[in-house]
Amino acid sequence: MHFSEVTGQALAKQGLLNLWHSGKLPHALMITGKEGTGGLALALALTQYIFCEQKGDQDSCGHCAGCTKVQKLAHPDLHISFPSIPPKPGVKASSKVYMGEFREFVQQSPYGSTFDWLQFINAENKQGNITAEECRDIIETLNMTAFEGGYKVQLIWRPEYLGKEGNILLKLIEEPPQQTLIFMIAEETEDVLNTILSRTQQVNLLPLTVAEITDALVTRNQADPRRAAQAAQLAEGSYSNALQLLNYTGSDLLLPLREWFNGVFTHNGITVNKWVEDMGKTGREQQKNFLLFTQQLLGHALRMTLIPGYVPSLPEDEAAFAGKLAQRNFAPEIYEKIDEAINKTIYHIERNAHSRTQLLYLSLQVQYLIQGQELKVFA
Repeated sequence: MHFSEVTGQALAKQGLLNLWHSGKLPHALMITGKEGTGGLALALALTQYIFCEQKGDQDSCGHCAGCTKVQKLAHPDLHISFPSIPPKPGVKASSKVYMGEFREFVQQSPYGSTFDWLQFINAENKQGNITAEECRDIIETLNMTAFEGGYKVQLIWRPEYLGKEGNILLKLIEEPPQQTLIFMIAEETEDVLNTILSRTQQVNLLPLTVAEITDALVTRNQADPRRAAQAAQLAEGSYSNALQLLNYTGSDLLLPLREWFNGVFTHNGITVNKWVEDMGKTGREQQKNFLLFTQQLLGHALRMTLIPGYVPSLPEDEAAFAGKLAQRNFAPEIYEKIDEAINKTIYHIERNAHSRTQLLYLSLQVQYLIQGQELKVFA
């Protein structure tokens, strides 16, 4: 993987390149970032750059033998450990057993989560881990001479799954053999042993911006720009979340929002009822995404009301819609109550409540709230 193929993370990329060019790249790195921010992708890009035989100042060449081998996760001096499960009863879990599957998984989903990976190998409800035996294998492997006479790189994806067995690696992490680099990719550093954290230099990844996610969805996944922008707004800085949202969101979300608010604001029961019926026919994930999208636009409308000159980072028609909402000059308390009502609706929909009933009740709540009243429910 090239650095240019890693979505966002410009500061982390340049920082790693600067360390390399200055000869100060630490022998043990902990790349930390929430799911979908690109920790594994960045580690692979750095590894490819290290093994590249014709590297430039800012990226690997992508076509030399070293790059080709890393792209296939088949370089003899690249070693990878990750959470795995016992392949059959009585046999210990081992990354080596699942290396073929892991290569396929990374090719398909370089931003995939640990849950995605464990489902990929049909782990079902089994808990993945990195065993003590594998830790000893890592030590033995890295103490061997490099096959190609240069660097050896050990990737440990999700060191959180080492548990107390990770203490076996402490001496190796602190004093590895010459030209040996250890890159760990973590999402939840509080679950990593402090003894390991203290022996690594951390590279902290930022949540991806809406623009970065949108651009990646359009250029890499050939997504429709509108749907890509809407998924990016809801993804909370995670490219993998955006991909899932793109799959769950079947159509443009602004159109049903216009229809819903048109019925609610004009007290048109026929329009509201039709919207409830149409939205009720969609899946629960689509309903949840629609409500999250509504919250996002309401949030922008509130900012436009309170912050002079605020310009939302939205597509033109969505920004115009938020502007029209802002012109109604609702008190902040109304936005807060609508947001709370939407949160409760999402909560009930996630727990398999009758969605049409929930959506109709929410519509009535919003109608009352925009008039400064609250819907009374009598037992």
